Amino acid sequence: MQHWMEWAVAFFLLLGGSFVLIGSIGLIRMPDFFMRLHGPTKATTLGMGGILLGSIFYFSMSPETISVHELLITLFLLITAPVSAHMLIKTALHHRLKALERTLGVSELESRQMNLSAQANRSKSTDP
Repeated sequence: MQHWMEWAVAFFLLLGGSFVLIGSIGLIRMPDFFMRLHGPTKATTLGMGGILLGSIFYFSMSPETISVHELLITLFLLITAPVSAHMLIKTALHHRLKALERTLGVSELESRQMNLSAQANRSKSTDP
């Protein structure tokens, strides 16, 4: 194997392993479900892509066979990870899973503030 190809394989394996590690730590450390979903879907998917890219480089140097296994795995991974994340989020929203206040979107925060101000106005108008 050529010297530069060994460096490319090592680089992609280390890069992919680093992203998988960061995604796994994010899965453990994030405080709520919606934030935890970013670790496996973003960083881990990118990390597995790096590992598979290193594997593609390694097996492409073999003159006997051409292996498309890694390409098929990468394609399957890049298709299924966003779809599964979307299904998990839709299920969480359907079951009305509570999110932390700081993870809510702008429209949700505005509607909560309007509800609170309406309640405050009602309580002021009922006070003598």
